[in-house]
Amino acid sequence: MHSESFVRSLGKNSARMVALTQKPIDVNELVAAASQPAAGAVVAFVGVTRQFTGERETERLEYEAYESMAEFGLAELEAAARKRWPLVECQIVHRLGEVPVSEASVAVVVSSAHRRTAFEAGEWLIDTLKQDVPIWKQEHFADGNAEWVHTLKPRRETKREQR
Repeated sequence: MHSESFVRSLGKNSARMVALTQKPIDVNELVAAASQPAAGAVVAFVGVTRQFTGERETERLEYEAYESMAEFGLAELEAAARKRWPLVECQIVHRLGEVPVSEASVAVVVSSAHRRTAFEAGEWLIDTLKQDVPIWKQEHFADGNAEWVHTLKPRRETKREQR
């Protein structure tokens, strides 16, 4: 599969990466890699499959992507975040295929010298990823029904983001 081979590393000893994977995401590994001597803060956002959506019980999620565009989009997000904030590390991993309840679908891990920078960058990365990167989620419910959710819409920058 194309996505398994997509891991972008920036430099011989760097842990910086963006990736699409069919395998479970090892969040501890990402946090450890982002914990560098220059970093005073490491922020991790981990999106997991929840058991209930409203009153409906979720059995699993399935993710599909326009892989070459998604790979490009993740790399662009990482580069844009590095231009906007002085990050030590920036890692974005998104799972494809079936993701059972309580497992991670996406992880965004950033580190920087200061917490405000790490929080702002992490929030911007996950919000922008969900809005702009062509990865689609289908929710499968315990009652046997399924539906696609969070389809992409054209994104407009807010005044805060334009700064």
